[in-house]
Amino acid sequence: MNDKPVKIRSPWTRAILPNLGGLAVLGLIGLMLWGFAAFISRGDTATSDRLAPSILRVGSVTNVADEIVDKGPILFPGLGTTDGERTIVLDHTGDDPAVGWVVYYAYPAGGDGSCVVEQVRDSDGKGTRRFTDCDGNTIDVSELSPPPRGVNPVVENKRLLSIDLSGVTSNAAL
Repeated sequence: MNDKPVKIRSPWTRAILPNLGGLAVLGLIGLMLWGFAAFISRGDTATSDRLAPSILRVGSVTNVADEIVDKGPILFPGLGTTDGERTIVLDHTGDDPAVGWVVYYAYPAGGDGSCVVEQVRDSDGKGTRRFTDCDGNTIDVSELSPPPRGVNPVVENKRLLSIDLSGVTSNAAL
């Protein structure tokens, strides 16, 4: 019996075999990731809560209301888009943190979703209730576009704030 390991002597073979081994490992990793994704989606191509949750948990109504008083309405950019078309703005008015919540799209009412607004900052760098659109016009938060039906703030037990996004995550809205 010959117990000596086989030595690869050809330079070409010594260069190619490690590369082929590396490609095989990368292929197995890719196949494994595809398997995980297929398992998570369970073959369903429709949007689901597993892949795109329809509820965005924001936090305590008191903390978020205080944040809006201090720094202005809160922008939630993107929501799964690269162009900011579904960027939303969360606003609160009034003294009761459990009521007075409003959600807007981050573009002017009656305008185009490609004209995403920017929040105007004060001299201290804090956000205000004013926004500048793509044409340079300054508008109030109340002049932003309302989102579609099914996108609205939800207060649970007068303490926890969420945003219901079922209007943009359901198959009907896609």
